Amino acid sequence: MNSMMREYYPTFEMYQALREQLMEILTDEDLAFQPGGENVTLGELCREIGETETSYIESFKTFTQDFSYRNEEPGLDRSVERLVAWYRQLDQELKATIEALTEKDLQNRVVDRGGGFVLPLHIQLDVYKEALLIFYGKASVYLKALGKSRPEQWQEWIG
Repeated sequence: MNSMMREYYPTFEMYQALREQLMEILTDEDLAFQPGGENVTLGELCREIGETETSYIESFKTFTQDFSYRNEEPGLDRSVERLVAWYRQLDQELKATIEALTEKDLQNRVVDRGGGFVLPLHIQLDVYKEALLIFYGKASVYLKALGKSRPEQWQEWIG
């Protein structure tokens, strides 16, 4: 087991658990909610975080960041069940990808995010955690507008 898996990943999984908690309280009907203005539906927001995770998974494989991937699966953003299944697959792939990194990779490799912005691998995973937190902040606004009660951990960590 590499040091990132041993020292950081267990805490990182607690952040991923917030997304699982979110999905447990949503219905397919909730995914259609759009608060107005230029905001996307809640389902589209949920699809976007999966696309973001895909980008981070690939960054740990190729050591370059590319945010161009779009999941075009019809109806994905309208089905809690399908989103949950996709997230599980992505989370398993992310974990396997991080597990496959060697200590030499962790010490010497960086991710080129473009424009001269490069990050060590452990910081790259931390930046993905920040993307999750941004997603949760956005999702929290939707939940409040829908009048949804948020789980205890969600209330403590996100508000």
